[in-house]
Amino acid sequence: MKPDLSLPVLLLVCAALTACGGGSGGGSGPAATAAASSPGAASAPLAPSAASSQSGTAVVQSNTPNVQPIVVTVAPRLTRNMLTTSVTICQPGTDNCATIDNIQVDTGSHGLRILASAVPAGLQLAAISSGAGISGECAVFGGGYAWGAVRSADVRMAGQLAASIAIQLIADPAVPTVPTDCSGSGPSMLTLDTLRANGILGVGVFAADCGSACANAALPRWYYGCDAGGACLPAAQPLAQQVVNPVSRFALDNNGVVIDLPAVPDSGAPTVSGSMIFGIGTQANNTLGTARVLKGNPQTGYVTTTHGAQTYTQSYLDTGSNGLFYRDTQLPQCGYWYCPSSTQSATATITGTDGAANAVTFSIGNSRVLFASANNAFNNMAGLASSGFGWGLPFFFGRRVYTAIASRATSAGPGPYYAF
Repeated sequence: MKPDLSLPVLLLVCAALTACGGGSGGGSGPAATAAASSPGAASAPLAPSAASSQSGTAVVQSNTPNVQPIVVTVAPRLTRNMLTTSVTICQPGTDNCATIDNIQVDTGSHGLRILASAVPAGLQLAAISSGAGISGECAVFGGGYAWGAVRSADVRMAGQLAASIAIQLIADPAVPTVPTDCSGSGPSMLTLDTLRANGILGVGVFAADCGSACANAALPRWYYGCDAGGACLPAAQPLAQQVVNPVSRFALDNNGVVIDLPAVPDSGAPTVSGSMIFGIGTQANNTLGTARVLKGNPQTGYVTTTHGAQTYTQSYLDTGSNGLFYRDTQLPQCGYWYCPSSTQSATATITGTDGAANAVTFSIGNSRVLFASANNAFNNMAGLASSGFGWGLPFFFGRRVYTAIASRATSAGPGPYYAF
């Protein structure tokens, strides 16, 4: 999900027919202060039945070096359109590792964030220091905030290794007190029940989650220095110690990802399995082929969407949003979601900063009907946004979507860009 540096737009209040946040982490790239309020929720609403305590499904690990299996299936609290994978983290330089299941895959954020409660007690990850204490981070999303310590870990996926990178351990007991400027950012996302996953894997268009803005200044609602007494104050964070997109630190296939998901019927599907392929144009399985490349804003990653008479300059492609989020006054609403009496078809055009454009046809289903079903994956869930256009997970079904990391060389030139 695309991050929100102001107040959250879609609240993390999961009741029937309300949008719920999860998903993206902290910042919009090297110029974090340029990011604007972005609607969109990483986890989906509850069906009208009782909440579930399921913690997700293990994803079988891949034997193909750059192919990471991903799945949409039953998720905590009956969350819909939650794309997840399993990630292995290790004490740096050792074989003391644990594979953590139910990690949300999020092309709208940057960095790996895992609930402290999901990490085995025997896996000790060294804290990254900030001044005289531990480095903490406040990651603000469209649906709330995640607070925790910054720690060092080896991250392994599909035969790739990101060695000794900074990750966020959410609700880490070492930093028990949430700074007031962080807790004021909306609902907390500090447990499985509120995050809807064991963690978030941010594989968006930037390497670091904040970049030079946080390296050069102590910004509120970003990085903090926490003393032994638990008091935390905003602090600058060097680039080398910022939470980082693990893909950017692989030795190979490190310039982006391809999300490859099959199509689903308009009525939805109980389970969908696909692949996250590392690299763009680095192997035979990740070439661009005929995909149209749409350059993103080099500071924010945004592209532009034109829908009818409306132009949305803050537009993004985001597996961490559980629906398509935009404003359409012609559609009836049920809470945050659209609920037309019959499925509607619409078209829009996505345009890159270089003028390249790609037309998209999409559907809007009746949210009440969709949520009443037993399915978990939908291609036509759509909801209201106050600004911007969020091409969430429904957009990705039936497409190969490429997300290129800023400044990394690819066969189509450097990122940031999207292609499909």
